[in-house]
Amino acid sequence: MWKARPEDERPMTLGSSPNSQTPVVSTPPVSTVKESSRPAASFSERADVGHIGKSVVIRGELTGNEDLYLDGDIQGTIDLRDHKLVIGPNGKIKATITARDLVVHGKVEGNVTGSERVELKKSCSLVGDISTQRIVIEDGAYFKGAIDIKENAPRKAMAASASASSSAAHSFTSTSASGSQSSFLEAK
Repeated sequence: MWKARPEDERPMTLGSSPNSQTPVVSTPPVSTVKESSRPAASFSERADVGHIGKSVVIRGELTGNEDLYLDGDIQGTIDLRDHKLVIGPNGKIKATITARDLVVHGKVEGNVTGSERVELKKSCSLVGDISTQRIVIEDGAYFKGAIDIKENAPRKAMAASASASSSAAHSFTSTSASGSQSSFLEAK
C-alpha cells in the first residue's frame, strides 16, 4: 500500500517543487462578482413588476401602483399614471391607456396618454391618438392617429412663476373720474 510522504502533504507553491523540472503553479483564489458589475435586470425580471400573461382576458378597468407587463387581451381602461406599462407582442388591447411610460410591442386600439414617454416598437400596431412629452416610433411600426406632444411640466411651472413675478414687479395705476389715482395691486 502506498503511503504519502510528509513533503507530499505540504501545499506546493511556485518554486517549491521537489522536482525542479516541473514547476508547480498555485491557482489564485476565485474572485467574487460584484453587484455593480452585473448587468441591470430587464423590465420583466424586476420584483416590483406585475405580469399578465397571454392567456388572460380582462374586460373592464385595470388600475395599479406598480409597473406592469401585459401580454393578454384587455378591453376597457388602463390607468397606471405613475408607472411603466409594457404591452408584449401577444397583447391585444382595446382600451384608453394612461401611464407614465408606455412601450408597445403588440396591438392597441384606443387613445394613449404617456405622461413622460411613449415608445412604439417595430412589431406594434396602434390605432388611436397619442398624448406625451416624448415619443419613439421604430421603423416598421404601424400607427394611425394624431400625436400631441406636451411641453415638459417643469418648464411650464417655471414660465408661469416667471410671468407671475414679472407682473408683480410692475405697479399699475388707474385714474378715476374724480381724478384720484389708485393702484390695481392695492386693496380697496
